[in-house]
Amino acid sequence: MSSGFVGLSAAFLLARNRGAGLPKRIPAADLALAGTASFKLSRLVTKKKIAAPIRAPFTEYRGQADAPAEVEERARGTGARAAIGELLTCPYCLGLWFAGAMTAGLVTAPRETRVVASCLTALALSDFLHAAYRRMVG
Repeated sequence: MSSGFVGLSAAFLLARNRGAGLPKRIPAADLALAGTASFKLSRLVTKKKIAAPIRAPFTEYRGQADAPAEVEERARGTGARAAIGELLTCPYCLGLWFAGAMTAGLVTAPRETRVVASCLTALALSDFLHAAYRRMVG
């Protein structure tokens, strides 16, 4: 999976550098927005019950996670199936792919990417506030 990420990243950078070019820098606010959105999207896909049908062909259920509406799963099968299962159960691993996609989006379609990233960032903030509230009231 990591070689796929490297290959796609290299292809994007080469194509972009030959075409419309790359920005000199990405503003810190966009990096924070994309980072938070990547965090939230990777948690949604790898841990939330609602995304279980996406993971089901590649994972097996292990039990409830510590966080509300989250589950623990592990990869199943061999070869590509197991590799995809590993990716779909690891928020850190999938976060890399989403961060790459967010960065590519900021380069190619910044306005649209900021809208999507803003929604995911607001959801992440909401989750943190829910967790803080739950801890405060017991």
